[in-house]
Amino acid sequence: MIIQRQLEHIRNVYDEFPRQFWTLIAAVFIDRVGGALLFPFLTLYITQRFEVGMTEVGVLFGLFSVASIGGSVIGGAFTDRLGRKSMLIFGLVSSALTSLVLGLVSSFEVFFVAVIFVGFFANAGGPAGQAMIADLLPEEKRAQGFGILRVVANLAFVIGPAIGGLLAAQSYLLLFVADAVTSLITAGIVFLVIQETRPEPRQGEVPQSMTQTFGGYGIVLRDVAFTLFMVACILMTIVYMQMNTTLSVYLRDTHGVPAQGFGYILALNATMVVLLQFAITRRVSKVRPLVLMAGGTLLYAIGFGMYGFVSGYVFFLAAMVVITIGEMLVAPTSQALAASFAPEDMRGRYMAVFGFSWTIPSAVGPLLAGLVMDYADPHWVWYAAGVLGLVAAGAFALLQRRVGQKQAAVVEARAQSELLVEQAT
Repeated sequence: MIIQRQLEHIRNVYDEFPRQFWTLIAAVFIDRVGGALLFPFLTLYITQRFEVGMTEVGVLFGLFSVASIGGSVIGGAFTDRLGRKSMLIFGLVSSALTSLVLGLVSSFEVFFVAVIFVGFFANAGGPAGQAMIADLLPEEKRAQGFGILRVVANLAFVIGPAIGGLLAAQSYLLLFVADAVTSLITAGIVFLVIQETRPEPRQGEVPQSMTQTFGGYGIVLRDVAFTLFMVACILMTIVYMQMNTTLSVYLRDTHGVPAQGFGYILALNATMVVLLQFAITRRVSKVRPLVLMAGGTLLYAIGFGMYGFVSGYVFFLAAMVVITIGEMLVAPTSQALAASFAPEDMRGRYMAVFGFSWTIPSAVGPLLAGLVMDYADPHWVWYAAGVLGLVAAGAFALLQRRVGQKQAAVVEARAQSELLVEQAT
């Protein structure tokens, strides 16, 4: 009886979303499995293959982040101009080809240059995928849709590294080949099954020139509410980045937690997201998005700050529980909010700029934390994370107070407009 009720619930959830959305989610899962096969072993590959240290690895990842900004900017503009589907396919095929290049080069200098091209081309399709989800779902369903996307990404990260470990034991090249194959399979699914979702130009509307398309980024940056939202997201993400960069080294060097113990902490995070993300997103769907952002970021401040004060392994797990609850509130909400700020014909460019909330912290966060770890008391990384989290939470709360009501009215008007269009068709 319980199983029957669960199956009925799953069927009802499935029916709430369009078929094309589920097809896109399945395609994304395949691609994310490929990335999860490779990414956890990339640092091991670089240091072993080219006999370089972590400083060189850090520079490589910094270059990758900077190059991805350029790729996202161009990809976002072409997403709005040429369409979501074509840019998504371009990004996937480019990712496949550049992954093979990384696996085949034998010179560190060539690898260094190749990373720049990988960052640029592999991220060109990112805004297209996010814009497509925003196109497919009505305003009130977007947070849940992005929540499902997060569940799929975390499930891929549970599966991918296990398979990647088996492949790496045979040859690191197999990891790059597998990543390329999954990207090409995903591109094939998008090409054959998924329809273009870019809104058709309004009747009588003159198409933009290429200069006007790229000039649209000026409109994005002049959107004061969106810019303030981005600044708060950057501060929040600098805090969150420490989970995947600094935390493992801190726990190992300061508290003697081995790599396996840290793996269990990350596994707790991924498992909670897979099991609870969708349910939590549905439960809080009526709460104002900026309130959720403030609350989730406050949990970041508490959770990351705890690592500077506690010393027992069970408390390290407890801190990760607090962080993960905050993450489940923040991650899908932030993506849905970014889409809600954007007019439908500018979603690609808005989502491209929203991507900066990850690329900038990726380039800055680990470096700042590394300087503290190397030249000061490592506990200050977590004290600072707590303070920065509080500042970011306050920024979201202030944004809700200043522009939340206005933004809510805009979102409601767009949702009503979408409903009228659906009824007319």
